[in-house]
Amino acid sequence: MASAEEFVESAGLYFERLGLSRTAGRVVGVLLIDSEDSVDAPGLCERLGVAKSSMSVALGQLERGGLVERFRPPRGRRDHYRLTEDVFGRAFRAKMAEFSAFARLAEQGLAVVGDNPESRARLELMRDMYGFMGREFPKLLDRWDGERRPDRRL
Repeated sequence: MASAEEFVESAGLYFERLGLSRTAGRVVGVLLIDSEDSVDAPGLCERLGVAKSSMSVALGQLERGGLVERFRPPRGRRDHYRLTEDVFGRAFRAKMAEFSAFARLAEQGLAVVGDNPESRARLELMRDMYGFMGREFPKLLDRWDGERRPDRRL
């Protein structure tokens, strides 16, 4: 069975492949498995063994990406961080903007390749696939929203 530390490291690697820093991914890992609803930056630094500057960058990245939210508990002295509501749906919706960017890139490529059939076929496939994803994924997320249990914060 994997340990909590192994899970956090795996999360770091996974989210790094998705474009976050490894530290940001490790923060998500901690927030997914921690028994507390939130944690402060010094606690994250200690748990992950990273410098305050690295943690600041990671938390900023997560906050700008809409994956974590910063708040101050009542009578608290430090800001705390927690995963945002529907963090996974929000993350996926943010990534969907890339579908149209890939389709535009394919159109740009089609404008420069001329009549080369092999190049055109690759670029048309790229354009058509990302166009399809851009049309269909919002419907899929709407279905997910309908099935998701409303009593769950995440």
